[in-house]
Amino acid sequence: MLIVLEPEITPEQKNHILSILRGGGCLFREISEGGRCIIGATGNAGHGADYFEGLAGVAKVVPVSTAFKLVSRQMHVADSQIKIGDVVVGGPRIVVIAGPCAVESREQMHAVAREVRKYGAVMFRGGAFKPRTSPYSFQGMGEEGLKLLAEIRETYSMPVVTEITTPAQADLVMKYIDVVQVGARNMQNFELLKCVGRLGKPVLLKRGLAATIEEWLMSAEYILSEGNDNVILCERGIRTFEPYTRNTLDLSAIPVIRNLTHLPIIIDPSHATGMREKVSPMARAAIAAGADGLMIEVHNDPDHATSDGAQSLYPKQFGQLMRDIYVIAPVVGKQLDYGYLDKARAVSRMERADDGKGRKAAFLGEIGSFSHKACLQYFGDRVAPMSVSSFKTVFDAIADGRADFGIVPIENSLAGSIHENYDLLLSSGLKIIGEMTLRIKHNLIGHPGAEIEKIRRVLSIPLVFQQCRQFLDNYPEIETVPMTDTAHAVRQVKESKSMTDAAIAGEQAAEIYGMEVLEEGIETNPRNFTRFVVIGTKPVEKAEKKKSSIVFSTGNQPGALFETLKVFAENGVNMVKLESRPIHGKPWEYMFYVDVEADIEADERRDFLDLLKEKTEYLRVLGSY
Repeated sequence: MLIVLEPEITPEQKNHILSILRGGGCLFREISEGGRCIIGATGNAGHGADYFEGLAGVAKVVPVSTAFKLVSRQMHVADSQIKIGDVVVGGPRIVVIAGPCAVESREQMHAVAREVRKYGAVMFRGGAFKPRTSPYSFQGMGEEGLKLLAEIRETYSMPVVTEITTPAQADLVMKYIDVVQVGARNMQNFELLKCVGRLGKPVLLKRGLAATIEEWLMSAEYILSEGNDNVILCERGIRTFEPYTRNTLDLSAIPVIRNLTHLPIIIDPSHATGMREKVSPMARAAIAAGADGLMIEVHNDPDHATSDGAQSLYPKQFGQLMRDIYVIAPVVGKQLDYGYLDKARAVSRMERADDGKGRKAAFLGEIGSFSHKACLQYFGDRVAPMSVSSFKTVFDAIADGRADFGIVPIENSLAGSIHENYDLLLSSGLKIIGEMTLRIKHNLIGHPGAEIEKIRRVLSIPLVFQQCRQFLDNYPEIETVPMTDTAHAVRQVKESKSMTDAAIAGEQAAEIYGMEVLEEGIETNPRNFTRFVVIGTKPVEKAEKKKSSIVFSTGNQPGALFETLKVFAENGVNMVKLESRPIHGKPWEYMFYVDVEADIEADERRDFLDLLKEKTEYLRVLGSY
């Protein structure tokens, strides 16, 4: 049951409730949901719900009806986020675990780790203990394999994952690895589940060979009941009558799991299909279905792998899959971040160099706005978001030291460039140090129980009204009220307490302010993406840079722009954007803003940059990232 406490409950009243639960032998957790304090309890305390509702300080008691209590969405409404070193599973960033099925040698491990790290994997997998169908198959390197995994973690700063097959391996696993994997064959090895529950390390729990979803969640319940909340579910396909794949990947489990439990879910398409050519299509489909991440088998020489070579991707195939996931992730509101680990390490170094002082990133608007979401997706929880009132204040906050970074929208796929921010980039002297793309999905948000037909005012920013024009045209009686940002619009509607007011904003704003999405996806064109740039005085990390932004002006004579653009073509530099902006104070003269797919500040591009300077009157590199 869930015991919802009154906001003004005293410590004595709360301790009295806990003592009753403790005396009845109940397992209980204290949960904070939407500013409320809740006690989730399992077991028979010797009293019913009516008894607890009569206690001082209790607002209400909600029974939990599922057999799996602790993993239930009823017990814990918000999604759980599992932190493993610098990596968070279940957050806004896609987590990819990659590596060979089995640890075979030091050379093999380093060869694979270098490649998967380069392509964006954030955790490394490898089996040191291999439960095999045949007793004559390779059974793993044991402790030597664990030592190699620990070496990979130290060398590449990647948390490592390996399978535990018996409680007798617990001490070794605790010594060397970061995430304990419980394999499909051990999903209902209850003594092993209790053991990993007591270890306290994050657990990757694979679905059994033919387990139902409820059986899978009950296995997770065993782990949580031992006090370990850090469980990640892994769907790896179930055994069916279909002979054309190794297993049948149950992608429908993703939305079912999302509804039933707060635990994150990742997909293992390698074991699900058993065939190399089928891994990438199923991985792409898993992300589109809403998975929090993937576990992919990658081998540098799969034809000679000791285990599961036929389903292991070559490193270059893995790299192409990651490019596909990078494109797909924003469609479902997530991001694949190639710089995830480097960024986290760089921020940690900054904190250590500054006596633990946390970093801040400024954004326009309130908590819950699209800029806030972009900030969270780019930095995760390592940098504190800082709300400001204007784009100029974002730049000013970095210049005067109130913020370390800023994140601002630079262009929208439907509305075009945000010219104010281009002008601020030119005048501020700050650098572009990163970018990300966010899908903008607009929702009509109102008070719980409000009816669309009765809405008379809609609040949002003017650009949003343009993007939702087709929807708004269906309701000519609605007055549109301009606001400074979308989250602020939701807050204003909440404070108005009017059932005839609504806002257009992202789903996160509705959750933050306790409002209801009356209709989702009301933008006229679903291909609505905004590109954000991250600005600062210096790069976050020293990772490889793939893109640059520059601004230049040319002389006012025939062919001047043509001669400049020839420099790009003749040097093989691909230009992905060219836009002109008027030069302030010089009528009919223009600056040209250009994005290219190259690090033009790299040493090997020095001659190219010198040629550009010769052909232009003014040239400035806005940033390489």
